Amino acid sequence: MAVGLSSLTDIEVLQRVANYDSRALETLYNRYSPLLYSLIKKIIEDPKEAETILVDVFVIVWQKINFFDFKASNAYCWLVTLARNKAVDTVRRKKLGELNCPEYNDEYENEYILPHLSPQIDDLDLKTASSIRENIEEALHKLTDAQQYVLYLGYYEGLTINEISKKLKIPVPTVKSKIQLSLESLKDNLLKGEES
Repeated sequence: MAVGLSSLTDIEVLQRVANYDSRALETLYNRYSPLLYSLIKKIIEDPKEAETILVDVFVIVWQKINFFDFKASNAYCWLVTLARNKAVDTVRRKKLGELNCPEYNDEYENEYILPHLSPQIDDLDLKTASSIRENIEEALHKLTDAQQYVLYLGYYEGLTINEISKKLKIPVPTVKSKIQLSLESLKDNLLKGEES
């Protein structure tokens, strides 16, 4: 890591990236690449392709940092969501074939790959996320297999509610209620974990 930059917060590093400081991008890469690579590998099984997507993610950060909302200051969620969106889009394009997908251009990337986070999401940084990781994993494991699976299909496979409905052969309203119930249970499990 570049000397001096390693002590900066994620937001401070991203502000330097916005000023085209390549050392700041290197710092961000060193800080986040292990986490993002692990996430991408859960979606893309081929390690070489996962590495390519990881590099693509940081190219997008460099080129489109102006889309990051510095007021919301949620670097962790933005980077994780960006990596997830890019990996899921890659899988979809492989499954459907490029001819059946919209053209991948700036407008598409801005709309479907770049995260559009709610300002109501709590601030989170890598250090905090790492410290609560165990609680999150424990909360996930407390969900039923069906609840875990429906969340997996939506998050890691990027399936829409209609696609999940077709895959599980259950009505769309049932999928919606399963997802809502799963998320509520996850939230309850997390809150219970914080209390103990």
